[in-house]
Amino acid sequence: MDSKINFAVIVFPASNCDFDAFRVPAELLKQNAKYVWHKDTVLGDVDVVILPGGFSYGDYLRTGAIARFSPIMNEVINFANGGGLVIGFCNGFQILTECGLLPGVLMKNKSLKFICDYVNLKVVTNNSPFTSNCNKGEVLKIPIAHGDGNYFADENTLQSLIENDQILFQYSDENGNITDQANPNGSLLNIAGVVNKKRNILGMMPHPERAVRKILGSDDGLKIFNSIVESFVYQ
Repeated sequence: MDSKINFAVIVFPASNCDFDAFRVPAELLKQNAKYVWHKDTVLGDVDVVILPGGFSYGDYLRTGAIARFSPIMNEVINFANGGGLVIGFCNGFQILTECGLLPGVLMKNKSLKFICDYVNLKVVTNNSPFTSNCNKGEVLKIPIAHGDGNYFADENTLQSLIENDQILFQYSDENGNITDQANPNGSLLNIAGVVNKKRNILGMMPHPERAVRKILGSDDGLKIFNSIVESFVYQ
């Protein structure tokens, strides 16, 4: 009997991080992984769905706005609503907000410029299947690459995120201090990643799949992937 976890990486037109998102579980974690084309209508036997980064549909209209209507997204939404783990990195986060699986929106960076750089992420909580392998307050070094990463939500939504411990990551300095200088895009509360109330859907702007080998500058992203694998081991 195969005890490996089944990952599915959704591929949209102009996805450009799908290969990285596939290789981490398949090659580094030795789990099962497959690509699922955006026009497919069946996910199949899947435990974790990844919506990768990129520029789905060329970011026309609004980032993630067209991808949200891809045929496979009906299956992803049903899978998520049924408790399945869903992760959206960068463009994937934008798609998750567009389809209503996560609160808030991602707007243009405050600088109105595309930013590609390493940032420091403070782990706000390890009470999730995505951060259980991290220490609360730990600082991770993870790269970003986006032009629309400015997280915005109304005051009631922000208060709900705080009260329900839904903010997983905040941009910080290397010591974990939450400052304006450490905020690369103007996100409210320095928010870099959030989960839904049921804690099975994660959206984050940074790219942990690009931080899995020290030779690349950091392997801190593995802590997020290892958390996911361990969430199944200890079920």
